Amino acid sequence: MEMSGNRIICVTGLCGSGKSVISDFLVNKKKYLFLRFGQLTLDEVKRRGLEPSEALEKEIREEIRAKHGMAAYAILNLPKFDELIKKGNVVGDGLYSFEEYKVMKEHFGEALKVIAVYAPPSLRYKRISERVMPTTDIDLRHRPLTVEEAQKRDLAELEKLNKGGTIAMADYTIVNTTDVNNLLKQINEVVEEIENG
Repeated sequence: MEMSGNRIICVTGLCGSGKSVISDFLVNKKKYLFLRFGQLTLDEVKRRGLEPSEALEKEIREEIRAKHGMAAYAILNLPKFDELIKKGNVVGDGLYSFEEYKVMKEHFGEALKVIAVYAPPSLRYKRISERVMPTTDIDLRHRPLTVEEAQKRDLAELEKLNKGGTIAMADYTIVNTTDVNNLLKQINEVVEEIENG
C-alpha cells in the first residue's frame, strides 16, 4: 500500500500489562488516531443486545475467527486503518494473533511498528482485579476482571489466539513492573525513537 508518511503503532500484550495506558498516551500526548482491534467483539455484543461478559466475548471472538480465519481482526479492521493513516499517525490497541501481525506487516510494511508490553502474571492479575471502571468507559476498555477470568483469558490468548508469536516479534518490548510514570517514560522514549528513526 502507498503510504502517506504516517505510521501505525500496534500495541500487544496480555491483559493488565498496560496496553490501554500506552494507547491513551499516544492519543492524548502524541495526538495519534485510535483504533481498537477488539472493538469488533463489543460491537457484536451490542448488536445482539446482550450484556458484555468475559465468557460471551470469548465466544464471539472465537466465532469471528472461525468465520474469517485467525487474521480476522486485522482483515476486518484494514479498511479503518487505511482511512485513519491517511489522516495521521495511528495507534492500534490490542493486536492479538500472529496471523493478524502478518497481515498488518504485509499490508503496512515499515510504516507498522509493534510494541509489546510485558508484566508478570501475578502483577497483571492484581492490577486488573483492582481496576475501577470509569463511568465514561462506554467501550469497556478499563473494566476489571477477576483473577480467574484473567488467567482464563491469558490461556485462551496464548493457546487459541497465537498471541505469543505477536509478542515475540514486536519491534519493541516495554517491561511494566513499577509504576505508571516509569511506563510513560519508557513509551515516550520508544515513540521518539520510532518517529525519529
